[in-house]
Amino acid sequence: MKFTAFLKTRGATAAIFMGIFYAVAMLGIFLPGYTAIPGNVDKLPIAIINDDAGKNGAMIAENLQEYLPFKEIKTDITNKQALKDLEHNDLALVVHIPKTFSENMQKGEASSSIDFTINEAGATVVSSTMNAIVTEINSQLSTQFSQQTAQGVLMNFNVPEKQAAELAEKIEKSYVGNVVTINEIPDGMNHNMLPMFLTMAGYVGAMIGAMQLVGAFRASRGKASKTRLFTYVQMAALLIAVVSSIIAVGVAYLIDKPSGDLFFGIVGQQILNYMVCFNFTAILIFLFGEGGMILNLPILLMQTIANGATITRDMMHLPYEWMSHISPMYYSVQAYFANLFGSISPSPYIWSMAAVGAVAMLINMAIVAFLQKPMPEQVSETEVEKKAAEITA
Repeated sequence: MKFTAFLKTRGATAAIFMGIFYAVAMLGIFLPGYTAIPGNVDKLPIAIINDDAGKNGAMIAENLQEYLPFKEIKTDITNKQALKDLEHNDLALVVHIPKTFSENMQKGEASSSIDFTINEAGATVVSSTMNAIVTEINSQLSTQFSQQTAQGVLMNFNVPEKQAAELAEKIEKSYVGNVVTINEIPDGMNHNMLPMFLTMAGYVGAMIGAMQLVGAFRASRGKASKTRLFTYVQMAALLIAVVSSIIAVGVAYLIDKPSGDLFFGIVGQQILNYMVCFNFTAILIFLFGEGGMILNLPILLMQTIANGATITRDMMHLPYEWMSHISPMYYSVQAYFANLFGSISPSPYIWSMAAVGAVAMLINMAIVAFLQKPMPEQVSETEVEKKAAEITA
């Protein structure tokens, strides 16, 4: 057999096709998706709340609105509401200028600070970007107010040594930026990426499981009714979901050591994640057989950006944002962030994920009922029972 003949075999041609297809799909999806970083940082919404009764607060708030690179800056909102929105990741940063800021500045007190609050329980790019921006703001404000204080000091050259030392300390502490982090995530990228890795472990396992179980469904046609076979497929998927979820969460606990109180909640979400992803990926396999697996790959790749672990919906390009609304991975990742590190309930994300799974299952049921033709040799159970009765008689 010649090499050229070997290359024409079904396995070789399939391997060549998948090598090219996967390379084009991965680069064609990942590279455009990640151009949103840092290009779409300006789409992140932030809030600037000025409660200062003096002129310094108004001046700072005005300057921040003018120079910060954000298109959506909320100012007509209370600090309490802004912090609540931050917990839900509806805001990326909350800047609060307290009521006594100008007064403290005039006294030269170290308590003359501005609060910059960041939520770590969300997309990694957001928290890291906000930290970098806040560091730069604090550096500039510290320099600005130290210079202003120094100008006042220079007007008093002939001062005693003790008083000079006090004035020097006053210059140094004229402004102190207060960075507040809520829902802190432990150090290590393994903690930041745990929501995404748990989700992907379930998704990839479910996608492969869908290919195998739908294949078993097709191979078993004629041996039982379509309804019974579909029920068997779902039961087998649930069994796999329970076993694989317990093992997956166990591995996560060995490495990341989350709170023991969360164990059963995480296992329950992982089981739901598997079942939703199973039915979501099974749609194309029920429709196109093994060819559906090829179509599932770019959808998987797209969801690795659209799941919100790295960038938020506000930063995503439109196709990825659309995908996030129907993506099981998006709701699973956000639920894990809320459950593992956040201070809000994961329930809205859990229910959204369950809704995606319910719709996917209904679609699969419709495909099996109306598009999956029974095998010619298939005999209904009723007819089998009738024949058995006749033979017995």
